[in-house]
Amino acid sequence: MNSKANKMAIFSTIAISVLLASQAIGYWINNSIAQNTTLEINSLVHFTHIRNFGGVFGMFQGSGEVFALISLSLLAAVITYLAMSKTVERYEYICFGFIVGGGASNILDRLVYGSVIDFIDIQHIPYWNYIFNTADVMVHVGIWPMLFLSFFSQTKPEPTS
Repeated sequence: MNSKANKMAIFSTIAISVLLASQAIGYWINNSIAQNTTLEINSLVHFTHIRNFGGVFGMFQGSGEVFALISLSLLAAVITYLAMSKTVERYEYICFGFIVGGGASNILDRLVYGSVIDFIDIQHIPYWNYIFNTADVMVHVGIWPMLFLSFFSQTKPEPTS
């Protein structure tokens, strides 16, 4: 199960699953909750349907196309890295699957809706007033384990000829 093809299959399956799930949830939000309104799930979690026409944390509003191009370039670079590198660990394929799937979902939102659909609104956290989406969560599901594992995993040095 360690062949490059199997690892790419794992990566692709995760990326496509994350993309489809994030898009399905965004579609549901878009068709169930009017923009700029809130559905209270409980005292901690609200679903507040907003549109992000900018970048991370809503910065640079109106620059969505620029962020889409940057994101598309980064996703292409990750896929090229995974396909061409001979030293990629299995966990990297898994983590990058979550990152690419989430990133691709946000890019698709920009193409379909002209903005990213954000809705997860966590309450009662001091100094926190950000609203995000499922794709953003999936990017974090990929980034944090990869950072942790890359710092603490033992990699074997490449043999020299």
